[in-house]
Amino acid sequence: MTKKPPFLGGLFSSCFFVALLHEIILVMKKFQVITLFPEMFTGVFESSMMWKAQKDSIVELSTINLRDFGLGPRKQVDDTPYGGGDGMLLMIEPLWNAVLNAKENDPTAKILLMTPRGARWKQALAQEYSETDHGYIFICGRYEGYDERILELVDQEVSVGDYVLTGGELPAMTIVDSIVRLIPGVLGGESSAEIESFSDGETLEFPQYTRPLEFNNLVVPEVLLSGHHANIKSWREQQSRRT
Repeated sequence: MTKKPPFLGGLFSSCFFVALLHEIILVMKKFQVITLFPEMFTGVFESSMMWKAQKDSIVELSTINLRDFGLGPRKQVDDTPYGGGDGMLLMIEPLWNAVLNAKENDPTAKILLMTPRGARWKQALAQEYSETDHGYIFICGRYEGYDERILELVDQEVSVGDYVLTGGELPAMTIVDSIVRLIPGVLGGESSAEIESFSDGETLEFPQYTRPLEFNNLVVPEVLLSGHHANIKSWREQQSRRT
């Protein structure tokens, strides 16, 4: 029997490590958020599933402080609108340069602008975005809005509902969370995301129960205790509500 030279074992291990590292680099999805208030994202990005996804090298979450790209000694990022009107608009130069900086970090990333006039965010979009092989750059508006010329760099305008918020930070958090949790390996259970509300685009998740069996005369449905998988499946389908 021919023996392998001693160095081959180390060579094979090194090649395997390099291949594994290459795969990790390719799979990791980057999320960059351009905002005037990066501190708002600390608790969200460093907790629960967001923290786990980063720890497991599934995603990379980061913020870019728009103020770093402000103009002049005061780092100005806003100005009054042409044509008059109340409030201030985010200026084009700081926004433009912040986006270009983010693109340097991730050249293939798609740019999303948080705005009430954008496409309504839905579970189907979250699923679609979770399956892509590129990252995302989120622009969070503030004040009365932004200079319209930034749309030249934007791939999609997105809204989380028909209401107005103080800024785009909360919508960005919502959208990032909805995407990250659907990326394989983040939630853990293979079917965790499959049974959730809107996973098929129209059905709300069925009711669920855990211990104790009885609480304040409220009892867990008997069918869930039967061990009869077909009956349980049928009950869950009946209890699921369509939107």
